[in-house]
Amino acid sequence: MTFLNHLISGVSLGSIYAIIALGYTMVYGIAKMLNFAHGDVIMVGGYMCFCATAYLGWPAWMGVVLAVVVCTALGVVIERLAYKPLRMAPALAVLITAIGVSYFLQNAALLIWSSNPKSFTSIISGEPIPLFGGRLSISRITIVAVLACVVIMAALSLFTGKTKMGTAMRAVSEDKGAAQLMGINVNTTISVTFAIGSGLAAIAGVLLCSAYPTLMPTTGAMPGIKAFTAAVFGGIGSIPGAFLGGVLLGLIETFSKAYISTQLSDAIVFAVLIVVLLVKPDGLLGKHVSEKV
Repeated sequence: MTFLNHLISGVSLGSIYAIIALGYTMVYGIAKMLNFAHGDVIMVGGYMCFCATAYLGWPAWMGVVLAVVVCTALGVVIERLAYKPLRMAPALAVLITAIGVSYFLQNAALLIWSSNPKSFTSIISGEPIPLFGGRLSISRITIVAVLACVVIMAALSLFTGKTKMGTAMRAVSEDKGAAQLMGINVNTTISVTFAIGSGLAAIAGVLLCSAYPTLMPTTGAMPGIKAFTAAVFGGIGSIPGAFLGGVLLGLIETFSKAYISTQLSDAIVFAVLIVVLLVKPDGLLGKHVSEKV
């Protein structure tokens, strides 16, 4: 039963990583840029839900809605102010800007909420569900995290494949210039992509703080890096790849902590990523794209 407990914990953690990775892969797939401030949007989502429930006394679902709304708006503002002026700039300039936005959000959180850890109350109440006569139990937040991940991935797949905006996103991803010539508003499409990615970051932030109930301005930093690793692992730009990479990363981290070393678990995660990229540079489900020069 110990193995099954670790398996369930790994899938739960991996589902949260997958939701974060979906935000990374959406932005990269459409805008071809890495938004390293994504992890800090996770932190903002956690704080918004915390403020709504702890300070305002709102029910948990209203806290989640507030977090999603604020982070969605924040994502659009970040894209318009920080990234839109650099649309034609070199990739290095965009990368440095993303790091700057990340530090800005962290320091703003320090000024507003201080560096003292906040005790986050889980949005899902209730006792764990016992199985096999009580020898195994599944927490309710685990069930919610896994279901949320599956539903979000399915919804994103349908959205990008069946809707007009989804078609526009795929067109912009293929060729921004050609998409613009066909009448697609590239700026609006990229802003919608950032809005969706930031909304997913808010959901991931709430789930992360519910599963690991300590909230700080640096809460989203390491999960953000690991989720980016998961996106690359699965094949950045691929929605199923982000899901697969997130779940596998959660399993690797959990089993590494359980059977090898808690101190070496992060090193093992990144070592596995290096091996995968050496064998398959485009990730597990990524597609190799040839560039004409």
